[in-house]
Amino acid sequence: MVALKSKNKLDHIEGRIGTAALTRAVSAGLDLTTVVDALCEAARGGPARAAALMDLSVIEQLQGNREKGLRLQAKALEQCQTYETVTDTHTDLRLLVLAAPIHVGGNTPTEFLIQGSSIRQTTLYLGPDLPVPERLPEHDVAFVAAPGDVDDSRPFLLHIKQCLESWSRPVLNNPNSIMGLERDQLTVTLRDVPNLRLPNTARISRADLAMIGHAALTPADLFCDLDFPLVVRPVGSHAGRNLELLVTRADVQGYLGVCVDPEFFVSSYIDYRSDDGAFRKYRIVFVNGTPFACHMAIADQWKVWYMNAGMDEAPEKRDEERCFMETFDREFYSRHKKTFLEMARSINLDYFGIDCAENLDGDLVVFEADNALIVHDMDSTQVFPYKREQMQKIFTAFGDMLCARGGRQ
Repeated sequence: MVALKSKNKLDHIEGRIGTAALTRAVSAGLDLTTVVDALCEAARGGPARAAALMDLSVIEQLQGNREKGLRLQAKALEQCQTYETVTDTHTDLRLLVLAAPIHVGGNTPTEFLIQGSSIRQTTLYLGPDLPVPERLPEHDVAFVAAPGDVDDSRPFLLHIKQCLESWSRPVLNNPNSIMGLERDQLTVTLRDVPNLRLPNTARISRADLAMIGHAALTPADLFCDLDFPLVVRPVGSHAGRNLELLVTRADVQGYLGVCVDPEFFVSSYIDYRSDDGAFRKYRIVFVNGTPFACHMAIADQWKVWYMNAGMDEAPEKRDEERCFMETFDREFYSRHKKTFLEMARSINLDYFGIDCAENLDGDLVVFEADNALIVHDMDSTQVFPYKREQMQKIFTAFGDMLCARGGRQ
């Protein structure tokens, strides 16, 4: 870790290990005791104290200590807003990532997307108390990485939107379009896309959800045609946290008894079972308007995401995922080409991803669109030998897009 500049909080840049390298180490089960000891020593003083705090923040969060990790991040950002991910590769393009000061994995995972390339990443954290510096770090292209589904990032996105007209370099992922990805806004964003099914979705307070449980409100009062069964989840939640199906009003109070969040999204339930009764959910990422297969999860329940689908334990599921990836262009993409093209046009982002399915009518069912979906190639090459090549297609397309927009092609 090195301090690259030493002026004030806005001009100062520190070199850090970075999220991708630390995530790989934790995922691989490596002993980070020596690394943590060195970071703790650096965090006690010296020119790279903030960088050490940021890396310790990542480690704590990856080990399940989110609150402690966010406290360390806040301490780091009090001293320095800008960090460069240390790399020993030759630099052909300078990427400035505009990130929100939120939990690890909350911003677009750009470090994973540019791994192994000659692109050097500098990350500038911005927010209500983290202003845009008068003098920006040198860069060829900027990328807005803050998500649209976290309320805390909205002030940042609105601020960046105001700055875009005077920005000195090309900026990818317009913040205005990012805000259109929120679950209740997505229905509006994609309302004219053909052969697409979206769940009717409304944002609702805890008090109003309780009123639905007591029959003082009906779901249709919130959104036309919304009715039981309802899929409910807290605003800002991912990976199935407190995601439940409420079949009747009686289920509402039980749900509120175990979930303490203040606001929720309620959505209509779409049955997306295949002919064999299994549920198949696909993750697709779009780079410069082109869709790429990211993964496929198969489960016997509707509430499915990759981590609970048991893909690593079922060779037949992995065979189907491999086939999905290898035939994506001529099969899945071909079936939904018009829908994909119109979706990319409507969302209007340089990079984003969707979680989706197919119903028995052949329509594309989209559950979520997000600019910060996790994309990586950390899966075991022994268990998933087909994945690394597919993920490299995404990484190459992302790097090529950055280079083209940054004037390096």
